[in-house]
Amino acid sequence: MSAAPTALITGIAGQDGSFLAELLLEKGYAVAGMVHAGGDGSLGCSEHLRGEIEVLEGELLEPATLRAAIVQAAPSEVYHLAGPSFVPASWERPRETFVAIVGSCAAILETVRELAPATRVFVAASGAIFGDAEESPQREDTPCHPTNPYAVAKLAAHQLVGAMRRRDGLHASSGVVFNHESERRPERFVTRRITRGAAAISLGLAAELSLGSLDAVRDWSFAGDVVRGAWLMLQREQPSDYVLASGVARTVADFARTAFECVELDWERYVSVDPTRVRAPERTSSVGDPSRARDELGWEPAVTFDALVARMVNSDLRSLGATPYTGAR
Repeated sequence: MSAAPTALITGIAGQDGSFLAELLLEKGYAVAGMVHAGGDGSLGCSEHLRGEIEVLEGELLEPATLRAAIVQAAPSEVYHLAGPSFVPASWERPRETFVAIVGSCAAILETVRELAPATRVFVAASGAIFGDAEESPQREDTPCHPTNPYAVAKLAAHQLVGAMRRRDGLHASSGVVFNHESERRPERFVTRRITRGAAAISLGLAAELSLGSLDAVRDWSFAGDVVRGAWLMLQREQPSDYVLASGVARTVADFARTAFECVELDWERYVSVDPTRVRAPERTSSVGDPSRARDELGWEPAVTFDALVARMVNSDLRSLGATPYTGAR
C-alpha cells in the first residue's frame, strides 16, 4: 500500500491556503502549512483545520526558514502561495515586496533542486504581470508589461520558475492567477468592501458605500476553483505554466450591482465614488484566457460569478447576525 501524498502549503493562513488545505485533506494528503515565524500562532482562514494539519513556521525574508520547513515536511508537493497580495502597498515597500516574492521563490526552488528534486512545486504568479499588455484577454504567451512593484516581482518569480524548470528539470509550474475571491477575502479588498457594505446597508447598519473606479475591469473567479487548478497542474506528468481565470470581463460596477441584487436593493442609490480612491485608467483590461487550462487540465470554474457574489454577501449577512438571503442566486 503506497504512502499518502504529502504537501507543504506556504500561506496556509490565507484565503487560498485554506481552500487548498481543505481540498488536499479531502484527497487524503498529509498537509503541512507554513505560518509567519514569530506571529501569534493563528492559522487565520485555516483555523478550523487546526489538529488536521502540521503547522510549521517560516519567514519569506529568511531563506533558511523556508529550507527548514521543506526539510521538516518532506513534501511530495509544495504549493507556494505566501507573499504580499495587496498591490497598493507594494509602492510603499518595493524592496521588501521584491525580496519577499522573488527571494522566497528562489529559496524554495533551490532547496528542492538540492534536497528533493522529485518534489513538485506550484508557484502562484498573478495576472498583474501582464500590466499594460497589448491584448486582452491575456494568454500564457502574451508579452508582459508590469506596471507596479508587486507585478514586477511576480513576473520575476514566474520567469525564474520557467528558467529553473528548463535548466534543472524541476517539476515546477507557475499559475498565472487572475482575481479570485471568497468570503475569506480580507475586508481591505474592494470585493469584500462591496459585499460587506451591501449586507450592512440592507440591515440598516450603514447608509452608503464609497468606492473608487466603478469602470475598472477585472476577471473574477472563486478562490476554491483556482486552487483546484493549482492541484491539477501538479498532477500532470509534464510541468508547465497556466492561466487560471474565468475569461469574462466585469467591472467594479457589475460586482456592486450583483451584490446589491442579492439583498434586493438598487446599488445606484447607495454607492458613491470617492475621488481619492480612483486610480488612473488602465490601458488594457485585466482578463485571462483559460483555454489552455481547460484543454490540457480539464479545468474550468465550477462556481459562477453570481453564485460567488451571493456566497460572499450571505457570509457577511451571517457575520452581522442576520439570516442569509434565500433569494440570492
